[in-house]
Amino acid sequence: MIDLYYWPTPNGHKITLFLEEAGLPYTLRPVNIGSGEQFHPDFLAIAPNNRIPAIVDSQPMDGGPPLSVFESGAILLYLAEKTGRFLPADLRGRTVALEWLFWQMAGLGPMTGQYGHFHVYAPEAIPYAQERYAREAQRLLGVLDRRLEGRAFLAGDEYTIADMACYPWISPYAKAPLDLAPHANVRRWHAAIAARPATQRAYARAADPRFARPAELDEAQRRVLFGAPPTP
Repeated sequence: MIDLYYWPTPNGHKITLFLEEAGLPYTLRPVNIGSGEQFHPDFLAIAPNNRIPAIVDSQPMDGGPPLSVFESGAILLYLAEKTGRFLPADLRGRTVALEWLFWQMAGLGPMTGQYGHFHVYAPEAIPYAQERYAREAQRLLGVLDRRLEGRAFLAGDEYTIADMACYPWISPYAKAPLDLAPHANVRRWHAAIAARPATQRAYARAADPRFARPAELDEAQRRVLFGAPPTP
């Protein structure tokens, strides 16, 4: 029913988290972002921003032809509305879940991504950038920690797409781990999600040999990964 155009990145994991929780049948369509497959015309037809993930739903709710969706937040919202799951039905609960979904899309993801770029992938150390994004990542973790005080999940007792969006962005870089020690609520919440069987199934998908990546990127791979189309 769902074709998921995927690579095992934090944004890719968001969608496998949902699909495994919901039990929706899906097929993984690898898009190797290190070799430039995100620039192929067939992929750009469904994801014009040349970024994973994207989906094609062969059985959309309106009964029409297959429907493609790009941008991970939009995909999570689409799937939540399709299944009637992981998004509160009441106005206030839905509003809170969407606030934190958009917070992740606008803040936690981009800022943690920049942290990773300058600490892991940049060809030279730029101390100003490293310090800037380390501080911002810690600030955002503090925001998340305060939100989780006295709550099981971001919207309260219910696990939602907001949690699925944020979870993969909590210290995703093994070579430059973020300090989670000051954020006890984040650590408790993160451990609870990690223990969910669906989370374990979702991350196990990344072990597929099709997603094997080199231990180190060469210059051409680094250029492609960060937005330059591969040289013909």
